[in-house]
Amino acid sequence: MQTVFARPESLATVSTHYCPGCTHGIIHRLVGEILDELGVRERTVGIAPVGCAVLAYNYFNCDMIESSHGRATAVATGVKRARPDLCVFTYQGDGDLASIGMGETIHVANRGEKITVIFVNNAIYGMTGGQMAPTTLPGQVATTCPLGREVETAGWPIRMAELLASLRTPAYITRVAVHTPLHVAKAKQVVRKAFQHQLAGRCFSLIEFLSTCPTNWGMTPLEATRWLEANMIPYYPLGEYKTPE
Repeated sequence: MQTVFARPESLATVSTHYCPGCTHGIIHRLVGEILDELGVRERTVGIAPVGCAVLAYNYFNCDMIESSHGRATAVATGVKRARPDLCVFTYQGDGDLASIGMGETIHVANRGEKITVIFVNNAIYGMTGGQMAPTTLPGQVATTCPLGREVETAGWPIRMAELLASLRTPAYITRVAVHTPLHVAKAKQVVRKAFQHQLAGRCFSLIEFLSTCPTNWGMTPLEATRWLEANMIPYYPLGEYKTPE
């Protein structure tokens, strides 16, 4: 019998630590499938963050490095400059990339480092207890804003794709979602394109994934997908924001 669906070789055979309904697992799989299909697993180095994906090195069946909080893109820069032949990606959440790692993110993109950044935006700090993140929506409840985010004091949520797309440096910047099968299929096409840009030595690339966090949102997985559709996508529109062509 022919196998039509199986675990990618780029993913390890382990149980997940992610909460029920979390879409990190879907994003892991998309990255793993593309590494397999491009045939680059044996020369790929992934950089794990601090946050919900801190254990990403357990899941990806390629060389992995654990970075300090927010420093994944800085570590990736060192790896890529030392070994330009490698395929290097970071895997980061909104707290890691857009808060403590904002400086690294901006300057790595501005320098046009030839790496691929997987950015998971679930609009909240996940692992550390559900605090307000740079991407938490106006009025959204978090442990550090129990009455909802007030933009007058906390500012507006940061749109990272739009922010990086405003830089003059050529790059590939896009935003996708993975809360429905159709969106997952479209996201895979984008992941392939981002890695192809790196392998061609073309540009820096970042994919922003809109993701759910049922646990810290206080919702069921189904409710979380509906909330993302109704609330996150209007504020964080999907699409390509910058291409190197």
